[in-house]
Amino acid sequence: MGAAYLDHASTTPMLPEAIQAMTAQLGEVGNPSSLHAAGRRARRVVEESRETIACALGARPSEVVFTAGGTEADNLAIKGLYWARKRPRILISSVEHHAALDPAHWLGDHHGARVELLEVDEQGRVHPETLREAIARDPDDVALVSVMWANNEVGTVQPVRVLAAIAHEYGIPFHTDAVQAVGQLPVSFAESGVDAMTVSGHKVGGPVGVGALLLARGVDPVPVLHGGGQERDIRSGTLDAPAIAGFAAAVETAVARQPATAERLSALRDDLIERVRRAVPDVVLNGDPVNRLPGNAHFSFPGCEGDALLMLLDAKGVECSTGSACSAGVAQPSHVLLAMGQDGVRARGSLRFSLGHTSVEEDVDRVADVIGHVVERARRAGLS
Repeated sequence: MGAAYLDHASTTPMLPEAIQAMTAQLGEVGNPSSLHAAGRRARRVVEESRETIACALGARPSEVVFTAGGTEADNLAIKGLYWARKRPRILISSVEHHAALDPAHWLGDHHGARVELLEVDEQGRVHPETLREAIARDPDDVALVSVMWANNEVGTVQPVRVLAAIAHEYGIPFHTDAVQAVGQLPVSFAESGVDAMTVSGHKVGGPVGVGALLLARGVDPVPVLHGGGQERDIRSGTLDAPAIAGFAAAVETAVARQPATAERLSALRDDLIERVRRAVPDVVLNGDPVNRLPGNAHFSFPGCEGDALLMLLDAKGVECSTGSACSAGVAQPSHVLLAMGQDGVRARGSLRFSLGHTSVEEDVDRVADVIGHVVERARRAGLS
């Protein structure tokens, strides 16, 4: 029996449809910017993929700007809108992925931005009144607002449509990182009202190294990369037609199956939560207990170190992740959990189990079989 892979939020296996679409293009030649027949063929692949992604996500094809992944898309949105707007304040939630937080702080360190972190409640949610109060302090100075659709660590879903509407009352562009949401939640670019939305291939069953930034009409960030201007003069670089084809197939498939996937993963997740609680009665579930990603279960285990739990579980054939970043070999408590009001000790004793399209009941069984023993052993190690 192979390992139980419960780290889909980091990377989920490619869907067969994506593998097929990408493989079909790998043997072809042609730069999509070339005018000869091979170039035109590659361009057709790119543009048909653009249309597929736009249709699946409720956008116009012209609103889909291809990037090398979610990190580049977040950087383009945050840096580009800040430079385009020429206003000093960036309002960003305190629980964002580092792909969004770090560009904002870089702008603060090097370009005079005033980065204001929007507080969250104990479940990791940004309340609409929190955003309204932050904007109202000086609305003319706000360059943009950035709040993720769903949190990558604890799974809490944000009230994106309401938050975007508040930003628009003041004429402020709103960006959301929807990397974790697409394929697990209903996501429509048009209906959400956001101005910029980040999507990543390897989170939805597509290849690594490709993503997109969806940009509404009239929203034109200053480019981060300069060169050929291939994507609306906003993003330069030769387009990877095979990866884009795989990305489009993954988005189309994941969105079409989203309702059934959400139902199935929610049932697996709830079973996992119940059985972990049964094995470890003092475990704490983090994030919103209801409005959370279907495939996310994030726990704090009192008296344990997350890294020790991770390695002990790995030895038992369970692959999951901690919510902490590692810097210079020193484990740091999760900024998400700290922002939610947890102390450093509890934050360091946390694990994320994330399910995806290949997850089955046997994966939950594996966790349930070993988690009690693993936690007990980790606690003994912590006392020694």
